[in-house]
Amino acid sequence: MPERRALRLKRVYERPSIADGTRVLVDRLWPRGLSKLEVSADLWLRDVAPSSELRRWYGHDPRRWRQFNRKYRSELARQPEVLELLDDLRRRTPVTLIFGARDQRHSHAMVLREVLDEPRQTHRSRKTSAVREK
Repeated sequence: MPERRALRLKRVYERPSIADGTRVLVDRLWPRGLSKLEVSADLWLRDVAPSSELRRWYGHDPRRWRQFNRKYRSELARQPEVLELLDDLRRRTPVTLIFGARDQRHSHAMVLREVLDEPRQTHRSRKTSAVREK
């Protein structure tokens, strides 16, 4: 199985470049004021973004960062198929996650990259191991 490439993060308002590889928009909402050409996303995975409720609650308030991080990780854990898609993609090509937040350190894209970089079983292998345990 090919090795997973490092995931890059980039604000959607920065110019696209060849080095970005496959550009995946990971925001639930389309970036304000930008056309499809300006965003230059190869894929828009709005379902990998935090839920609307979580996004509104967080409001990019750094004081809520720890709670947001924990809650968003919980949401991602319920979407293994989307995580597997991104994992598979990064085994084939360089991938840049693009997002709109100004504060990259406290953005959901940072959490998403951390989750994707963690060693974990795939969804399929979890099912297989659960069958073996019975």
